[in-house]
Amino acid sequence: MNVYAIFADHVRDAVAAIAGDQIEAKGLDLSRIVVEPPRDVSHGDLATNAAMVLSKDLGMKPRDLAVEIAGKLAAIPGVAKADVAGPGFINLTLDPAFWPQVLAAVLRMGADFGRSQVGAGEAVNVEYVSANPTGPMHVGHCRGAVFGDALASLLAYAGFKVTREYYINDAGAQVDVLARSAYLRYREAATGEKAEIPDGLYPGDYLVPVGKELAAIHGSEYLGSPESEWLPIFRSFAIGAMMVMIRDDLAALGISFDVFFSERSLTVGPDRVGLTIEQLRRTGEVYEGRLPPPKGAPIEDWEDREQTLFRTTDFGDDVDRPLVKSDGSYTYFAGDIAYHKDKFDRGFRRMIDVWGADHGGYVKRMQAAVKAVSASQATLDVELCQLVRLFRNGEPVRMSKRAGSFVTLREVVDEVGRDAVRFMMLFRKNDAPLDFDLAKVIEQSRENPVFYVQYAHARTQSILRNAKEQYPDLPEGMGVYAHAPLDRLGDEGEVSLVRRLSGWPRLVEQAANAREPHRIAFYLHDLASELHGQWNRGKDLPHLRFIMENDRELTMARLALVQGVAAVLGSGLGLLGVEAVDEMK
Repeated sequence: MNVYAIFADHVRDAVAAIAGDQIEAKGLDLSRIVVEPPRDVSHGDLATNAAMVLSKDLGMKPRDLAVEIAGKLAAIPGVAKADVAGPGFINLTLDPAFWPQVLAAVLRMGADFGRSQVGAGEAVNVEYVSANPTGPMHVGHCRGAVFGDALASLLAYAGFKVTREYYINDAGAQVDVLARSAYLRYREAATGEKAEIPDGLYPGDYLVPVGKELAAIHGSEYLGSPESEWLPIFRSFAIGAMMVMIRDDLAALGISFDVFFSERSLTVGPDRVGLTIEQLRRTGEVYEGRLPPPKGAPIEDWEDREQTLFRTTDFGDDVDRPLVKSDGSYTYFAGDIAYHKDKFDRGFRRMIDVWGADHGGYVKRMQAAVKAVSASQATLDVELCQLVRLFRNGEPVRMSKRAGSFVTLREVVDEVGRDAVRFMMLFRKNDAPLDFDLAKVIEQSRENPVFYVQYAHARTQSILRNAKEQYPDLPEGMGVYAHAPLDRLGDEGEVSLVRRLSGWPRLVEQAANAREPHRIAFYLHDLASELHGQWNRGKDLPHLRFIMENDRELTMARLALVQGVAAVLGSGLGLLGVEAVDEMK
């Protein structure tokens, strides 16, 4: 039951009754009509801009049109009054009897309250994390992992058919560096001599067990052998070992994927990168040409040569981009184009990539590429995640001994727990920098958002357990509470909680359309605050307590409210991948 969608339909019906044939004749766009909460709660429960956005098309003054629309809305069951404000805004105040219907819907639908079909089953590919398989994941990867996973869950809840995908960058120079680094650890294990790790190779201790496994398998076979003999073998083994590590790190965060796509697969067998380049050449997006030297680069370092270029300038980029290196190998951009074409070939017309903020300059060219390889049938949205700065009690955290140069994701999860990591990574918009304090996120205080929200859910369960002690024969199950005397919920705090619950379906759709799962975290914090506030009022005013010893009916009504809050808190926390705990430990 989406109150705002229901009343948006009422407003459109009112406009249709007033405009009549003009809607079709003038091609009026009624989708511009918005129903939302008023900025000032004293103005009512709902507000609409209908008169403001349609007055010009209908040849009426906004206020005159608003008066006509308000007159029709006032006659709708459940509307107590419809007021015109300012130049033509319409504020609606709903009858007090309307809110029990909303709460009853929450109780009947339970976890499905808020679930939407706005996605209409559209297939969407969400690619996130995609960390190079060269070592353990670090805390910077963590934010993109949590954001992407929550976004995928949110889109699925809103009715999209979501595929979660991880792109394994297992081709290119970085995995050759990994293989050479693993070889040093292999030699160390096979000879017993401590290896010196030169600059340019990976120094982390995480490769020590990889070297031992290689030594156990191959013995001294490759000691002193030319690189050409062992490099492909060690590369494949090391990538596999790193992906096992990465999957374990992701599992610690509660993250799994539907698809792990190998970059190397694009050129093993049919050369799909080359085929993609030739397709783009035929359509004119790829050509042979020369590029000017980069601004500020020493001219003697510039290789002026004819090369294969993609016309990204046609799509807003500042320069056309090369697809083939001077040694004949493909650029990363060429591989990424072929990869996204593969997504299109698999049926995805909507693609979402989650990248680190340092890839911001890459967005336009990839969006251009997707448009080109799909003949403008597909779109690519890119969500950038800003850096995470790690602190402990306000002091910067030092680097990891295990990884050698950074703090690993697993270290953070092991120290503070999955729930704290996931919630706090989402309690700020993804494109804003995030300071993560390891000490503060485990504090049991109001200042710790994840504790505050989880405590709210635990409090609902405590209230229900205590009520069962007072009234042992209370019915089981949420749905039966839909038949409680909900009209007895007349206190302003109780009604405010129901209003907050009524906004959940709208919030889900807005967050999904905007690709902003942080809105879920913010909403849950506000809902938790209202629940805690009402509980505290009951401490000071006994007649507002959730459990009334001598009034079973009122207790049933208030328990229904508690059940409704618990249901929405549980749904929201589930979307964030955070546990809705029944008690705090």
